[in-house]
Amino acid sequence: MRAEILRRVGPGTAASDPLPDADAEDRAALKAIGIDLDAVRRAIEENFGPGSLRLPRPPAPQRKGLLRKFYGSSGHVPFSPRNKKVLELSLREALRLKHNFIAPEHIVLGMLREGRGLGVQMLAERGVDLTELGSDMARSLQSQAA
Repeated sequence: MRAEILRRVGPGTAASDPLPDADAEDRAALKAIGIDLDAVRRAIEENFGPGSLRLPRPPAPQRKGLLRKFYGSSGHVPFSPRNKKVLELSLREALRLKHNFIAPEHIVLGMLREGRGLGVQMLAERGVDLTELGSDMARSLQSQAA
């Protein structure tokens, strides 16, 4: 899927790449001075144990409202206008179904309702019946709520 997305939208620049390699710049800078980032990571994990490089995440501040799960600890997520529309439609789907939460199924329903995004295009091209998918998502949500 990553290859297909990059084929459609292009690699762009490091700032605009929709799926950037978070370590690419660090790896290149260290390589320029003769340091192999992967070798350093392996050595650290051998000496200090697996996962020793993963820092604990600070607890996210408690937020109120239906969309609180979408915000990380920084509180700001730069959504595109289409992303905002899909989230708005996801909320509308949740409200239509009388839910006080937004599940992944609501987001899929929002994507289907918006209808023009890359994900919907790729599903349609692969022969997915979008009407059936929407029905499946609604049924899944009904069974979860019951």
